[in-house]
Amino acid sequence: MRFSRGRNFLFRVPEGRELLSYINEFAEKNNVLIGTVTAIGSLRNPKIGYFDEEAGEYKIITLTGTYELVSLLGNISLKDGKPFAHLHVALGDSDGMVYGGHLIEGEVFVTEVFIQELLGEPLERKLKENGLALWDAED
Repeated sequence: MRFSRGRNFLFRVPEGRELLSYINEFAEKNNVLIGTVTAIGSLRNPKIGYFDEEAGEYKIITLTGTYELVSLLGNISLKDGKPFAHLHVALGDSDGMVYGGHLIEGEVFVTEVFIQELLGEPLERKLKENGLALWDAED
């Protein structure tokens, strides 16, 4: 699939907002149907997930306190006809230990986000047999 660059967005998320839902709302409000997402900052009491293949579900890891958002990488595509952000994070604690996984939720202390919109045929996430909502694979 080929994409061209669309608009770029650089913004700070207000303190206290839940990051994943904020990015989804931002994408819907600005009609971003496909794109890439990066961010840095700090999150309070984040929840991250690790997909357990045998169980067919995410194991939720709840972290207590404030964590550096060392890195956030992800994408935006469509799920159930709406923009959907799929985000992975690396979170650092006060001892320099890093935790990583799929972002389930996190309250923003400070977060700066960059979204690059892509133009082209929208990618739709569909529930697959393994329990994940994925794009169709390229042949």
